[in-house]
Amino acid sequence: MNTGILALGTYAPQRVMKNGEFESFLETSDEWISSRTGIKERRVSAPDEYTSSMAFKAVENLIHRHGEQALEGVDLVIVATNTPDALFPATACLVQQRFNLKAGAFDLLAGCPGWGYAIAQAHASVSAGLARKVLAIGAEALTKIMDWNDRSTAVLFGDGAGAAVIGPVPEGYGFRSFVLGSDGSGAKELAMGCVNPQFPDGSPMPKSVYMNGREVFKFAVRVMNTASLEAIEKAGLRNEDIKFFVPHQANARIIEAARERLELPPERVWVNVDRYGNTSTASIPIALQEAVDAGQIQDGDHILLVTFGAGLTWAASVLTWWNPPTAPNLLEQGDRA
Repeated sequence: MNTGILALGTYAPQRVMKNGEFESFLETSDEWISSRTGIKERRVSAPDEYTSSMAFKAVENLIHRHGEQALEGVDLVIVATNTPDALFPATACLVQQRFNLKAGAFDLLAGCPGWGYAIAQAHASVSAGLARKVLAIGAEALTKIMDWNDRSTAVLFGDGAGAAVIGPVPEGYGFRSFVLGSDGSGAKELAMGCVNPQFPDGSPMPKSVYMNGREVFKFAVRVMNTASLEAIEKAGLRNEDIKFFVPHQANARIIEAARERLELPPERVWVNVDRYGNTSTASIPIALQEAVDAGQIQDGDHILLVTFGAGLTWAASVLTWWNPPTAPNLLEQGDRA
């Protein structure tokens, strides 16, 4: 069965935190942050906003764009997140209840590639007949778990959510390949402890978000290239067949390195890390929605999605974009994330 993205919706908090705000409590500057990461600002959730409430708003935006019928037939909800409201119940169960869906529900934790894993699971579930449609959400309240005194991580992350309905699409459209991978030998390079105070080798688990920036950067540059090439090959395509590239928005230099290795022109790559920072699992759906709204992705285009993160993990996929005949016209700027 051919499956693809039937509907998209996104949400980003109203509060915009610019780099200059960090100068009052960290030894940093706008120039230092932007030159190393490409980030100029990020969205920060309000005190009463959590992963569930942002997921709700992303789904509401999806309904606003595509109508109530977009959720008809959804019988599985997956929320990919690193910041669930609670260890249990699953945040996905709160989404199921909020929209009165007759659906199974579970959370998925796979670092920043979580949404890439979620759409792969959605594709597999629909293809196997286990679900008719799947609501796959990436949502994060990362600023609530940051150590705001740690310059190496506090400046990187932002909050937001993206939601997609995955279901059957016509012949010739939809997902063409998935590449999922992990390398637990790099687990210590990006981590935050919870229940267990130590890694299996006895070394202490960090109590707040820790990242070895240099090692993660090297890993990301390498895996963005290898996963992209593998996904393109599995899809039966060549690099030049890719019409648009939507990468994980973690670092502008990593994105540029991936673009150069794929030999894609800048105008065929969507970059919004400067405005959102790293929103982890919400990163690709927010970027994808913006690219669609901007008219950069057309019916029949081959799209490459690639992401990486803690685990260390990665996910890549290629899909042929389908614009449903009933899709509404593009929304005005005020309706975007």
